[in-house]
Amino acid sequence: MSGARRRGTRMISAVLAAAAATSLGLLALTAPAASASSEVGWVQLAHLSPNTPAVDVYLYSFGDASAQLVLHHVAYGTVSPFEQLAAGDYTVAMRLAGAPSSSKPVLSTAVDVLAGHAYTVAGMGPAAGLRLQVIPDRLTTPPGKALVRVIQASLQQDSVTVTAGSARLATNLKFASVTGYHVLQPGTWTVHAAGSSESATTTMSCAAGTIHTLVVLDNGDSLSIDDLLEAAGSQVAPAGGVQTGFGGMAPHPGAPLRLWLVLTLSGLLTTCAGVAMLTRRRRPALHARRQASSA
Repeated sequence: MSGARRRGTRMISAVLAAAAATSLGLLALTAPAASASSEVGWVQLAHLSPNTPAVDVYLYSFGDASAQLVLHHVAYGTVSPFEQLAAGDYTVAMRLAGAPSSSKPVLSTAVDVLAGHAYTVAGMGPAAGLRLQVIPDRLTTPPGKALVRVIQASLQQDSVTVTAGSARLATNLKFASVTGYHVLQPGTWTVHAAGSSESATTTMSCAAGTIHTLVVLDNGDSLSIDDLLEAAGSQVAPAGGVQTGFGGMAPHPGAPLRLWLVLTLSGLLTTCAGVAMLTRRRRPALHARRQASSA
């Protein structure tokens, strides 16, 4: 092999090696973001006991006496935004509003937060039988569909029937009960909740990929329905909390892996195109040298 060809081959090899190293480096940069997003879960907290006074809600990492999250004076009907948490074991405790943080909780429960999962921890039932219930939340929907479920938190109406248009979401749903998720077509739905003596109507706008929880509440002597948007699409689990909740704690995922892959492959293709151009440019010169040598 001539010296010129050897130099050309070494140059091409060096360029390809640099391109491969750059590609691997960019892919390595995406790994922490991908692994980090797979190591978190989400929790939201709710007070859904009509005759229980306002409470302070504490969230502790298991074995740590310092509260990781404290919500003060949480009244009936309040649902917090989702809080992003590292996967692991947690304790949720409720104390009467204003009670010292060192006082014994009115009640508490353990929550095992699994990576990639979301949960609602709600104070449910009457004051005399108050309990903290851990309710698993869905994060994805069937393609092009929406999901909706119902929480019955009205004490005045012992059971309710809830419809969305002609679709029946709950039939004689007992107080402090939760339905499974129902699949709905995207669109605007008229939602009606009827108890034995009171009823309420609202509209619910369902976009494809959204997940809703309808909470039936006592509102004085009447009923009301709160539409809680739990998740908007499957790319970001959960999108945030209730519009009237504590606000501002929605999770922010890292940069999508897809974008880094596109940039990496684009750079690699550009490099390869440059190498091909160098090769094509060198070949005529080598051919001319061969002709001159033979002459």
